[in-house]
Amino acid sequence: MFATIADYEQFVYGLRDTFPTVLSSTLRVVRSGPDSGQVIGRLTFTNTIRLEVAELIDWDAGHFEILQYGYVVWQDRERLYWYDSQAHPNDPTLTSTHPHHKHIPPDIKHNRIPAPGISFERPNLPFLIREVEGLLGREDE
Repeated sequence: MFATIADYEQFVYGLRDTFPTVLSSTLRVVRSGPDSGQVIGRLTFTNTIRLEVAELIDWDAGHFEILQYGYVVWQDRERLYWYDSQAHPNDPTLTSTHPHHKHIPPDIKHNRIPAPGISFERPNLPFLIREVEGLLGREDE
């Protein structure tokens, strides 16, 4: 998929071309070494929806890996939901996608559900953007 960090940079910086629903992007790949770095910033959509992104990324022998992440979707000042990779081994409802999970209302901090669309082995941004696009479609109805 992505043989090098430069390939992933090209993917990140091309998101607005790939997904026309992305109105603006402040995403940046900040390298911490020749094969590692962080992706940080925000994607902005219509209806004041934004996706805040934080990923710690690495290439081990040419294999792409997300080591840690946090993705938060906002509308104006309301946090709609978020994904994170914090393990919750004592929550049996999350076993199917451990450690990947999504925080949703009500009680967004403690209400977690499995996140089958999120992974450490492939980019999560396309899934997350499509999910936001689904929100935008519902708001247009």
